[in-house]
Amino acid sequence: ALTKETAFQQEAFIYLILLVILFFLPLSILFKCILFFANTLVLIVELLNSAIESIVDMASPDYHDDAKRAKDLGSAAVFTSISLTIALWLCAVYIVLTGKAV
Repeated sequence: ALTKETAFQQEAFIYLILLVILFFLPLSILFKCILFFANTLVLIVELLNSAIESIVDMASPDYHDDAKRAKDLGSAAVFTSISLTIALWLCAVYIVLTGKAV
């Protein structure tokens, strides 16, 4: 995935940056674990999406509605995991800037 999947490469790069930032944030260990899990979830879902796309391309090289649906659902899963991660990071930024827990 690191050599052939552009989306995974981008997400892995952001993952590493956020991992370094996470280490220095003044948050509870529980919140850091939640952020770490969310960041890792994005990579896991992207890997599964890439696997789905590869299998669909191999099994159905021509256009097929079900193949398109499978790919769209995989992409929706990636979008959902990224949305979750962004929401949690926004909560973390709020906590750090205000000193209040949400």
